[in-house]
Amino acid sequence: MRVVFDTNVYVSAFAIPGSLSDEAYGHARAGDVELFTSVAILTELASTLRDKFHWEERPITAALTSISKSATVVKTTPHVTAVRHASDNRILECAQLVEADLIVTGDPHLLKLRDFGSTGIVKVSTFLRILGR
Repeated sequence: MRVVFDTNVYVSAFAIPGSLSDEAYGHARAGDVELFTSVAILTELASTLRDKFHWEERPITAALTSISKSATVVKTTPHVTAVRHASDNRILECAQLVEADLIVTGDPHLLKLRDFGSTGIVKVSTFLRILGR
């Protein structure tokens, strides 16, 4: 199964050990799914961890390195305008490029779509249920 995690899933996974997002990321690290991300998603994650959570550069770099070891990182070109927030459109672009089966997110704007082309959009709890948690 090809999966794209929204930035909020990564934030929760790294900031809240033991969270559902941490569990979901653990499945990706274990190779239970094919995880994909993009340069744009990683850039947003670094910015969020730095600006909103006041992380120092070393743990940010460690988080990005961890993701890069678990996921295939692609470079997308901004072209999707399906939702109002540009950062949400970057998630959709990544999913479209890699032909993902699922986008995993907590973002209500994306969840409201339910799908984007052939890609389903689900909450972390639904993703874990699909994996048979």
